Amino acid sequence: MRIVIQRVSSADVSIEQKIVGQIDQGLLLLVGIGPDDREEDLAYACRKILNMRIFSDTDGKMNLSVKDINGSILSISQFTLYAETKKGNRPAFTAAAKPELAKKFYQAFNQELAKEVPVQTGVFGADMKVSLINDGPVTICLDTKQP
Repeated sequence: MRIVIQRVSSADVSIEQKIVGQIDQGLLLLVGIGPDDREEDLAYACRKILNMRIFSDTDGKMNLSVKDINGSILSISQFTLYAETKKGNRPAFTAAAKPELAKKFYQAFNQELAKEVPVQTGVFGADMKVSLINDGPVTICLDTKQP
């Protein structure tokens, strides 16, 4: 799994100008699923994301997790995180999981996160518009194959 984690003041996702997911303070996740991702990758990613201390405490230090601040997560499927760009000018996406596998894995990932914090999502495979106010900015890349 490849996940871009962004600390946000707010974020939303819309399809055809209709908002389908929206959060206030929390995390925006852009989630890519690889063909060899397993249950261990899902568990590792959820544990890291839910406990990552990237929100400021009263002293202004990044010392709190999304759970600590009672934040939410907006999770967006993003197969383009597996883009291969070494040859030519058009990215190849053959390193991403096939849609059937990726959708099931993505849904399981969101269900696991939702056990601990509120989770909103986009629509898997849809053409979406994502808006956010990046807080900090704080943006972190997580790759479960490089823990």
